[in-house]
Amino acid sequence: MHGWVIRWLLSILALLLTAALIPAFELSVWAAVVGSIFLGVINAVIRPLLIILTLPLNLVTLGLFTLVINGFMLWITSITIRGFDIHGFGWAILSALIFSILSFLISLLIDDRAFTF
Repeated sequence: MHGWVIRWLLSILALLLTAALIPAFELSVWAAVVGSIFLGVINAVIRPLLIILTLPLNLVTLGLFTLVINGFMLWITSITIRGFDIHGFGWAILSALIFSILSFLISLLIDDRAFTF
């Protein structure tokens, strides 16, 4: 299997684990699959624009505002995808923190170079 497929499957598991840890984050398996695809697309399209637009605020907060942006991306996903429910923006930020930590750990564990042909 290619590295990106394994990373995607582990990302789905990370979303499910985040939902299990956060009481205000309800997530079905199907919503985790669709939500991870949608989250990947908006992280590739919208998130870089928000990072650039909020660069001064990000510099003042030493990068911590990126967590708010990540929470906003999860919140947009929860509004769009049925079964991907986060009850409140504060819970979205906390979910983004946990999901970011899990994604970081996945990045440490998965070496994409090992899956190249």
